[in-house]
Amino acid sequence: MAELYLSKLHLSHFRSHKSVSLALDGRPIAIHGANGAGKTNILEAVSLLSPGRGLRRAKSDEIARAPEHLGWKVTGQLHSLAQIHEVETRAEHGANRTVTIDAKTAAQIALGRIARIVWLIPAMDRLWIEGADGRRRFLDRMTLSFEPTHAEATVAYEKAMRERNRLLKDMVRDAMWYKALEDQMAEAGAAIIVNRANTIVRLRAAMDAAETQFPTADLSIEGDLIDSADALRDALDRSRPNDLRAGRTLTGPHRADLSAIYTAKSVEAKQCSTGEQKALLISLILANARALSEDFGAAPIILLDEVAAHLDAGRRAALYDEISALGAQAWMTGTGPELFEELGDRAQHVEVTESGDGSEILVT
Repeated sequence: MAELYLSKLHLSHFRSHKSVSLALDGRPIAIHGANGAGKTNILEAVSLLSPGRGLRRAKSDEIARAPEHLGWKVTGQLHSLAQIHEVETRAEHGANRTVTIDAKTAAQIALGRIARIVWLIPAMDRLWIEGADGRRRFLDRMTLSFEPTHAEATVAYEKAMRERNRLLKDMVRDAMWYKALEDQMAEAGAAIIVNRANTIVRLRAAMDAAETQFPTADLSIEGDLIDSADALRDALDRSRPNDLRAGRTLTGPHRADLSAIYTAKSVEAKQCSTGEQKALLISLILANARALSEDFGAAPIILLDEVAAHLDAGRRAALYDEISALGAQAWMTGTGPELFEELGDRAQHVEVTESGDGSEILVT
């Protein structure tokens, strides 16, 4: 049985789900139903039991079930190694999201200390061919799974950078206005760069050591690789004249990019076929899970939205075998039960249907 899993999940007024309760036993969960029935909403709810804005990056008011807009709540019983925690996250209408752990108010980062949750969703399918912003978010999400404090560093860096950019746009030239902000950016930015580099090392090691049916990738980070606060502070100071002309900060970890080479073919991921790109993404998620299993002591909860539909029967079976070997509670969605036949009784099966009052579920 998985050592990190949800044994209970309850959604209240969460998107299409008015009130849903699931009793779980640690096995993977195969969720099937028609498009629009509310399958992804369940995965999104689980993703919000980790730091951040969840797999859709939605604002709190966007999540509340229409037409009531009463606010929403997600509660779960989380088994984490040898402990059991009651976790809850909620947002009242017009209010910020809050978190409680064992009936005590907690910061979102505390969720990252007791659980690890990773995901792959269809919106990531174009990761290798679109802009660097999406690849940085992908890398930072994996980094956060290894180092929960990465979120704090990222927030601190982005907040200071917004203030610095405001000064740049206003053409403020007095260096004293920039010093405190650049000090904050340097400290947080150096931590971001080191955390990302450590993540690449862990992912490479996990892929090199694995016996897998999925392709491996040679990963690297392109862009500013300054790894000390002093060096980054100096770089920001030197870059200020150019930044003033551009009206924005041109130096720092926000300019980095994730690069991947399909190892077997020595081809950049962006030049691979759609199927190969998808397989590389699955490989990275599995590598992330294997490395976390070693570091955290248990495999993470894995959320895979509509992944099975893009794989042939052999690859689907290989994916399910790897998930089962990891001992991970993987939440997977697909349009029909036939996509999960290879799992058999290794998984719990959930059907989601759409009714006049929203989504309904049936556990089989």
